[in-house]
Amino acid sequence: MKLRLWTVCALLPVLGACTAGRWEQPPARGQADEPLARSMERSARGNPPFYEVFGVRYAVLASAAGYSETGVASWYGKKFHGRQTSSGERYDMYRMTAAHKSLPLPTHVRVTNLNNGKSVIVRVNDRGPFVKNRLIDLSYAAANQLDIIGAGTALVRVDAMDTGYTGPISTVAAIPPAAAAPAKPVATPAPPAAPALYMQVGAFGEARNAENLAAQLQDSGIQGVSVATSAEGNAELYRVRIGPLATVSEYDEIQARMTQLQITDTHLVIADSSATIN
Repeated sequence: MKLRLWTVCALLPVLGACTAGRWEQPPARGQADEPLARSMERSARGNPPFYEVFGVRYAVLASAAGYSETGVASWYGKKFHGRQTSSGERYDMYRMTAAHKSLPLPTHVRVTNLNNGKSVIVRVNDRGPFVKNRLIDLSYAAANQLDIIGAGTALVRVDAMDTGYTGPISTVAAIPPAAAAPAKPVATPAPPAAPALYMQVGAFGEARNAENLAAQLQDSGIQGVSVATSAEGNAELYRVRIGPLATVSEYDEIQARMTQLQITDTHLVIADSSATIN
């Protein structure tokens, strides 16, 4: 069942962005070179110690210092343009902003598209996205700079910036001044290899339990099921995973299949890392 996330926005004014928008592409204007001049003091709104959406409790981080996380970015646009964000500001889809579930408002973060290496710096001033396995919701302008408008989602790395940063928000498509003489051709570097996506559907202290779940999934027609072993202190942990999955869309399809099988404790795993995104 699809969630009608806009109702949460209406009922909980502290929460702004709730899901990514899908709509006709607007004029390609933006605020790519706007300096980060606003105060980094915490917003008076949108920073409770805890808050709850759809029965899930979220904790707001005490500090963004050292924050770095990999996961899936989505975007939101016209449907929310002009609405109030969790920080109390009006959402402007042409500015370099974002929504995050736990970072303090505001926080400047660098978002890097792991599929093409492009990155932008955005100001987190909103809460969301409240969709499973989504890490950050980008404004239209930021998503456009990262080339994820068409796909709707992308694997990204989110790194908190030093609060003293004063450079331009956008780090994409910087054009050098014209040279006095023609420059020598420079080979265009190949885009970075897309990271592998896995879905973790269970973690067990006994190998037999992991193998039983893997067999059940395979009997249900699920392809690419494996059991990964890792050390947890003095014990072994057996993780049941599905993948690698080629795209976020394929991951979402498998997620829907797991829901049908009444398997709800799933996690996104990037590459073969033990780190997971809830």
